[in-house]
Amino acid sequence: MRSVDHLDVAGRRVLVRADLNVPLQDGRIADDTRIRAALPTIELLLDRGATVVACSHLGRPKGQPDPVLSLRPVADRMAELLGRPVAFGDEQGDLRLLENLRFDPREEKNDPAMAADLAGLADLYVNDAFGAAHRAHASTEGVAHLLPSAAGLLMAAELDAFHLLLDAPEHPFVVVIGGVKVADKIGVIDRLIHLADTILIGGAMAFTFLAAEGIDVGASRHEDSDGQETARRAVAEAAERGCELLVPTDVVVADRFAEGAATRVVAVDAIPAGWMGLDIGPETVARYSEHLAAARTIFWNGPMGVFEMAPFAAGTLAVARAVAASEAASVVGGGDSVAAVNVAGVADQITHVSTGGGAALELVEGKVLPGVAALESGAPA
Repeated sequence: MRSVDHLDVAGRRVLVRADLNVPLQDGRIADDTRIRAALPTIELLLDRGATVVACSHLGRPKGQPDPVLSLRPVADRMAELLGRPVAFGDEQGDLRLLENLRFDPREEKNDPAMAADLAGLADLYVNDAFGAAHRAHASTEGVAHLLPSAAGLLMAAELDAFHLLLDAPEHPFVVVIGGVKVADKIGVIDRLIHLADTILIGGAMAFTFLAAEGIDVGASRHEDSDGQETARRAVAEAAERGCELLVPTDVVVADRFAEGAATRVVAVDAIPAGWMGLDIGPETVARYSEHLAAARTIFWNGPMGVFEMAPFAAGTLAVARAVAASEAASVVGGGDSVAAVNVAGVADQITHVSTGGGAALELVEGKVLPGVAALESGAPA
């Protein structure tokens, strides 16, 4: 796969597919992390004499213009960060950001006509949107077959980081998996059982694993018999492969799902009737932290509890600090996990903080990412 470093871009127009899908609050950018992550590739191209046309989606506008999801605020923030003008939409300039690609219904359909329209704006194509690489859309897959194409700096860094995890991890390799449903993460768990030495389970999915062992989890969120059977199969396969799969031994429980709820720490087999587990407990934090301290490679995806509520954020934040304190090569992905390392102030101590949620999980599962495959087989230079 060609890298943007190897393109001759002087005097040429370059279409850059970035991931600028930032969170908005009252029309303002709530977190500009993805904008900042896109800038190194754009700056490299501009410094080498290229004219850059950047593009991205934002939210789910359902194929029609929606002022609330306009990329105009993103263009303004890019201009502030770069200290130079950023033209927007049909405006012209050395750096231009197109309006939200998903305002056009052809984008998500990977319509060849839209791919051709995008290709007509440039001489070269650079895909730097790892977070959208699992989507076969006109801007991520179709256009790559029409122009000489390359991976941007962020895309290359993401792929290198996951190559470390999947092809050349140092051992012990410890995985932390959280989230709501076993079904959402079972593909990742199945793949990593064959690669990792230890998998640490947290989040609501932990209660499905506990219920599968016959433990009464009270009112804790958990899956039905199908989900529990999936959990049992994962446990059995892990044992067969020599991978240690651990679940919490204590949890923080509450009498209701609210920040002001009554809480206590109990063993997982002593959850009071009607109470629900909303975070891992201190004993589990200590045990998980020991494994992370001894690791040489770490992958973390998914919170340990209801991280958005302060009384139930301690477990997730403790894991964030433990990952950062470890001497292991570490990769953190997923919105809540990334938010946790930022809130804990340890993001700069993580080897790689991934911008990809669904893309990262699909890559770990072993699925082909259309946006990456298109770069490997795209138009010749």
